[in-house]
Amino acid sequence: MNRINSRKTSKIRRTLFILLSMLPWLSLISADPGWGQESKVLPLTLEECQRLALEKNKDIQKAREYRNTVMGRYLEERSAALPQFAVNAYVNHGRDESQKSLYRGLFPFEQEIRAAEIGVSQPLYTFGRIGAAIRAAKIGLETAEDQLRIYQQAALRDVTAAFQDVLLSKELRTLAIQNLEQKVRTQREARRKLAAGVATDYDVLAADVAVDNARPDVIRAENLIRISREKLRFILGIEGQEVDAVGTLAFFLEPSPKYDETIETALKKRPELSDLKKRVQIYEELVTIYRAGTFPRIDFKAGWGWKQLDFGTLNFGNPDGEGQAWTAGVYFSFPFFDGMRTQGKVLQAKTDVANLKIDEAKLLDSIALQVRDAINYCREAEEIVQALSGTVRQAERLLAMAEKGFEYGVKTQLEVDDAQLNVTRAKSNLAKAYRDYLVARVTLEWVKGTLGEK
Repeated sequence: MNRINSRKTSKIRRTLFILLSMLPWLSLISADPGWGQESKVLPLTLEECQRLALEKNKDIQKAREYRNTVMGRYLEERSAALPQFAVNAYVNHGRDESQKSLYRGLFPFEQEIRAAEIGVSQPLYTFGRIGAAIRAAKIGLETAEDQLRIYQQAALRDVTAAFQDVLLSKELRTLAIQNLEQKVRTQREARRKLAAGVATDYDVLAADVAVDNARPDVIRAENLIRISREKLRFILGIEGQEVDAVGTLAFFLEPSPKYDETIETALKKRPELSDLKKRVQIYEELVTIYRAGTFPRIDFKAGWGWKQLDFGTLNFGNPDGEGQAWTAGVYFSFPFFDGMRTQGKVLQAKTDVANLKIDEAKLLDSIALQVRDAINYCREAEEIVQALSGTVRQAERLLAMAEKGFEYGVKTQLEVDDAQLNVTRAKSNLAKAYRDYLVARVTLEWVKGTLGEK
């Protein structure tokens, strides 16, 4: 009985010791609210990613707000051509002692005026200043649309590239796992042969080292997936949720377009070029506006209301004067000299026009270079895909032959490793070529200015 009790006591002590040793870990687990819960990953296709990018991308949202700003500017400039109405009311009390020697006994002379009126003003002629401002504001609305297209196409280009990066990282992880599994199979075969007496400890040790060296590639591939997913989430503008790309890198090869057709389309469709041309027009209208700064202008002004006058001691016992009052008139003003300020503004606006035209010429050269580079990248990726398509099948056949030969003892471990390396390299290069070709095609559409447009 004593022995049984002592055994029970020792078991209880060991159990308590294990529980006490696990307390720090249990506290950490309980402190983590996400422990034991799988993080929800949102699977997305390429079409869904593009749709979300157009809705949630921060740059696109900013471009939409810029459009509202330009619309406000247009309304502001258009208001200058419309009648301006205002309600004015005031009470004015004054005292004047400058004429007290002439009106003895009547001073101090005081007066009080109370009035309220509705006023209207309308510019009649401003030497084209208002018309130019309205035209510039209208062109500004069109530049806002160009800005929105610029950011939309850039977002579609970036999200497509990020989507393909996620698919590529997943493919590289699959290849890394396959490579590790092959190393494990070789390790098992080496140990089997060692047990059968047809292999040495060296063969087993070499297989063990190969397995250990293959594991870091799997870890790097897993981390690459996390990085690429995070980049995709950032471009989409999604917060608080992980995303994943659903799809394959498969596609159909298309013939590369000709340079002349592509550059012609790009010069018509690129929103950056359209935006720059409209900005040139805006600054040309600004030259007209500034130049009219020293020209005459004609305005109509009118007012109607009520007025009450109280002259204090000069009323001579009569009640205060009050009644309706109105005014109407046409006013001419001619600021013929303003200290050369208008000339300075005109000079600055003309310089801005010249600079924008230089930028336009630079952009034309840049678009031509981008078109050539995009076509060359498409051709390069297409040729690499075609060159590697048959290589993978040949490398897989060589690996199968090497593994079977190693099993029967006619191939060495080095030959198996070399065959596996060729398979992994061929598949990795083909996957990268697929990704590069898809991204090159999207980049080509972006260069043409037709990405995301029907």
